[in-house]
Amino acid sequence: MSTPPDDPAPRSLGQLVSDLSEQGARLVRAEIDLAKAEVTAKAQQLGIGVGLLAFAGFLAVNAFAVGLAAAVLGLSTVVAPWLAALIVMGALLLIAGILVAIGVGRLKAGSPPVPELATQSVRADVEAVTKGLHR
Repeated sequence: MSTPPDDPAPRSLGQLVSDLSEQGARLVRAEIDLAKAEVTAKAQQLGIGVGLLAFAGFLAVNAFAVGLAAAVLGLSTVVAPWLAALIVMGALLLIAGILVAIGVGRLKAGSPPVPELATQSVRADVEAVTKGLHR
């Protein structure tokens, strides 16, 4: 029984560097391919999720419209149908007005969108560094 040689022909430093370069490039290409496949799969999932959310929003808007129609029809058993529709419309306008007032208040409170605390913190940091340099 023959045994293989312990050390086949020793490789030169140039060959080792060449192999390292080739294997490194192969590894980088494989990692890039893996990243592309992962991003593609995630983008597909994102697209499906956005589509499902858009369709759910569409259904919710239609369900709200049906609910409003049901409110008008239910109220029309007590008052005239035209008056029931006016009452529901008035309630919706009142709710919309309240939401507009709250939204405008929030917009005013949040504008301009400048990170004041972060700005103060950076100024304090710069001040501390400046004082440290002048000592």
